[in-house]
Amino acid sequence: MKLAFFGSPDFAVPALRALAAAHEVAAVYAQPPKPAGRGQRETPCPVHRAAEELGIAVRTPRRLRGNDEERDFFARLDLDAAVVAAYGLILPPAILVAPKRGCLNIHASLLPRWRGAAPIQAAILAGDAQTGITIMQMDEGLDTGAMLLKQAVPIGPADTAETLHDRLAAMGAGLILRALAEAPAGEIQDDAASTYAPKLSREDARLNFLKPAVELERQIRAFHPWPGSLALLGDIVIKFLSADVVDGDGMPGMILDDRMTIACGERALRPRMLQRAGKAAMSAEEFLRGFAVAAGSRFY
Repeated sequence: MKLAFFGSPDFAVPALRALAAAHEVAAVYAQPPKPAGRGQRETPCPVHRAAEELGIAVRTPRRLRGNDEERDFFARLDLDAAVVAAYGLILPPAILVAPKRGCLNIHASLLPRWRGAAPIQAAILAGDAQTGITIMQMDEGLDTGAMLLKQAVPIGPADTAETLHDRLAAMGAGLILRALAEAPAGEIQDDAASTYAPKLSREDARLNFLKPAVELERQIRAFHPWPGSLALLGDIVIKFLSADVVDGDGMPGMILDDRMTIACGERALRPRMLQRAGKAAMSAEEFLRGFAVAAGSRFY
């Protein structure tokens, strides 16, 4: 089967590798290289690098809408199908309908729950018991197309966005191969049951101790490794890497004891792993040995 692949981040790489091993991938589309690192050197995204390793031509247009040159090139590929996984650009109608079997999307949720840009984080934040992968026939809406295949995975109490991401990426690679081989009939989504997972930003990282501790513990797991979960102790920025929900009561943000238990809107949060800017991650015990924190101090 002759395919094109659209993707950019690490999540999409297992699917690209699986497809390249089983089919002809005629072209890969990825986000353009961006400045990264201390030297701000132009750096290709993970899918771009993987495609080059596989010897597949990579195209990095900054836009597809109104891009007649890219539309015509794509049509000339004469594809059986295209596969999309976290690409980062909206595909215009001319691209969606060009392949014989259209464009199939690997989405990291059990649609119609958590349409949008950050479904993995949203599922953890909401306390969902499970999430999964949906292979969807793309249409012009935002994750609204017919569902071809689904596979669920439980969300464990220690799962972070990172651990769940890795399991779902591998699952998506297997499921897209099945969808291409089996050509299942599509199931229309129930729009009334849909929820939305908006794109995250660095501003989302701030911990708000007015919230219940259970919500903050989920946030710490959902936002690991990015955008992280941060709070200020005086003028020191501290990143929370893991924490437990415990009993405790006090002014939200106040440190209640010598174990750095922090009062929240409901119950309390006890950090397990912490990190200061420019420092290595360490356990709360190690942190407290090198950084005195008195009961009665307050996080903001």
